[in-house]
Amino acid sequence: MVTGRVISFDEFRGYGFIAPDTGGEDVFMHVNDLNGDKRLITVDSRVEFMLENGGKGPKASRVRLLERPGGGTVPHVPPVSQVSPMPPVPALPRDTDRPAGDPGFCDVLSVRELSHEVTEAILAAVPSMTAEQIVRVRTAVVELAHGHGWTEG
Repeated sequence: MVTGRVISFDEFRGYGFIAPDTGGEDVFMHVNDLNGDKRLITVDSRVEFMLENGGKGPKASRVRLLERPGGGTVPHVPPVSQVSPMPPVPALPRDTDRPAGDPGFCDVLSVRELSHEVTEAILAAVPSMTAEQIVRVRTAVVELAHGHGWTEG
């Protein structure tokens, strides 16, 4: 892991740059690579991260806030190595796994019904997710379902 200081971060665009403590080229940081709440990242925050080669130069992954400017407190976010893995997801039944005579139909939900069910499932599975994270995941799932014709409308 490498440590450094955030030298720029645009919360709305979702990216910024880190100056590594070891010197050298500034490192690109994207909001999707943050472990924790992006609203806590500001200029002069101290972070630790994995250094990768991005398409246009060095890129940070698994970025974790260590210290806010002025020594502000940081909510505990465990290092990635200490995060428990997700439980295994049961395999979906294949067409060959259906009982004889089952036509394979399923309920088709409205976008509103699917959004509600996905939100409830996310809250049950990962209660620590922020509202913004839940909305982003739910939107991606609903768009996927709509693209496959799994929702009404």
